[in-house]
Amino acid sequence: MGVRRKMALRFDLIIFTILLFASPVLSDLILSKVDRRFINEKLKNGEDFNFHLAIPCLQIDLTSQIVENEGSEPVSEVLLAFPDLQVKDLALLKASPHEGKGKVKSLSASLPVENVKPNGMPAALTFYAVKLPKALGKGDSYTFDVLAVFAHALRPFPEKITQADIQLVVFQESAFYLTPYVVKVQSLSVKLPESRIESYTKLENTKIHGSEIKYGPYENLPSFSYSPIVVHFESNQPFAVAQEVVREIEISHWGNVQVTEHYKLVHGGAQNKGEFSRLDYQARPTIRGASAFKYLIAKMPPRVHSVYYRDEIGNISTSNLWGDSKKTELLIEPRYPLFGGWRTAFTIGYGLPLKDFLFELEGNRFLNITFGSPMNELVIDNLIVKVVLPEGSGDISVSAPFPVNQWEETKLSHLDLTGRPVVVLQKTNVVPEHNQFFQVYYKFSKLSMLREPFMLIFGFFSLFVAGIVYMHVDMSISKSSAAYLARLQWDEVQAAIQQVENVINRCLTTHDKLEASLRDLSRTGDVQACKAARKAADGLLKELSKELKLVLSFLQSSSAASQILPKVEELVAKEKDLQEKVMAKHSTVVDCYEKKTGIRDSENRVAAQQQKITALRQEVENLLELIDEI
Repeated sequence: MGVRRKMALRFDLIIFTILLFASPVLSDLILSKVDRRFINEKLKNGEDFNFHLAIPCLQIDLTSQIVENEGSEPVSEVLLAFPDLQVKDLALLKASPHEGKGKVKSLSASLPVENVKPNGMPAALTFYAVKLPKALGKGDSYTFDVLAVFAHALRPFPEKITQADIQLVVFQESAFYLTPYVVKVQSLSVKLPESRIESYTKLENTKIHGSEIKYGPYENLPSFSYSPIVVHFESNQPFAVAQEVVREIEISHWGNVQVTEHYKLVHGGAQNKGEFSRLDYQARPTIRGASAFKYLIAKMPPRVHSVYYRDEIGNISTSNLWGDSKKTELLIEPRYPLFGGWRTAFTIGYGLPLKDFLFELEGNRFLNITFGSPMNELVIDNLIVKVVLPEGSGDISVSAPFPVNQWEETKLSHLDLTGRPVVVLQKTNVVPEHNQFFQVYYKFSKLSMLREPFMLIFGFFSLFVAGIVYMHVDMSISKSSAAYLARLQWDEVQAAIQQVENVINRCLTTHDKLEASLRDLSRTGDVQACKAARKAADGLLKELSKELKLVLSFLQSSSAASQILPKVEELVAKEKDLQEKVMAKHSTVVDCYEKKTGIRDSENRVAAQQQKITALRQEVENLLELIDEI
């Protein structure tokens, strides 16, 4: 499968070369000397530089007649050509005047570069035009450097490895500089991070020195010369890729700039296959996890404060913060080592002094802060930077050193009325070279700073006033109002109904005592005791009847009881009827006992009476429940 992949890659390159042979030539301009260097190595301070980057540093370095105009017409721009397959990963393209070795290039001296579509050029190429400081006349020359940075230029091969395997990657390029101009002399240097090289394309004038492969020099090459090369080498550096980073920079004119960064991280190298053994990793991390992702280092401003590092679970303790008067560094170690294809998500936040980043110029305020991530080892597929300005800001504009997508949003926060304006900047394929300063300009009135304090003062004042009013104002309903009188009458009606229910329940209890006296009669035969119980019950029922009559008279005279009065009258009538039936039954049973009537005759006489008593008792209880629910 690996062989088929290599053949397919080479087949595409061959077809691409054939297409270029048929392309037109720009004959007025020639390149006298081209030196190219493709770098993927460690920096001198020992830190890994861009694990997932192949950084081709294209230098057109001509000390004499490097870019030379042989035509009669002045030339003011130079075309740079890149295959479309490379352009999709092009993160940065910068041209600057050549200032010699060891000299620091000034950002302000960069030459303008823009995408162009010249007529008659191959469709498989993308062209960029470098604007020269002045037009080149016949015989004039100019020397300049070009830096092109590509994200995802290295591909792991094989694509899957075990925990114990080393990671191998493939780099593809052309030994000849792809250009629409004739090149007199050119060379290519490929600098690798390790000296172990599995294989590489060997051409004429190819040399290898340790971890560096040199192609050339090649002389008198025609335009669009192309010779594909493939380098397969060892690279155990982790491919640290942030699929998405959202940076929120919130400005507070009370002295603080709060930065919150959300990361979605993935190890983009060769995917780990098989089982993971933490024991082997802990015992021999350099062998059983050589390509694993161990940590990141975030380089922050020196006076950073309130730093935190957490994920969805909570704070991550495997972090370390140190610094001095010149810098602050945060060591970020995930909860678990990341192997190829593994993912994690986390958030870091920190505060910065406002006076170090916010300035005033001609009545405008502007924020001057870095664009990219503070982690130099990271390549970001999609970066979103949100600058949250104070509420009331206006006339907003942005100045960035490179093209970005821009739009505005609104964020509502505490003590906001209309919301805070948010400037959103978005860019793909972000590399450490993008970590440059950008500016956000806006206007803000000093009086607007008093809005929040006044809101707090007014809020507390209103709270205290409301408390005073509540304590000193009578909030009760007036006793002379119709609502109060109606409520008072209804309370009296409810009290009367409660009294009716109590009297009825006492009557029912008296009925139960009469039934109990009849049971005692059948057991003891004491007729006098049974008659005495009836006499006492009869007196009590008469007293209760008087109470019911008084309460019923009150309800009949109250207009508030008009709806419930019929049920109460029905209840009183039913109870009176029940009382008569119970007394009649009691007299019948005592009479039969005194006359010594037969048991069958006694039961027949009492049965009809008991049936009516049971029905009436049920009706009385139902009416009690109905009235109680009203």
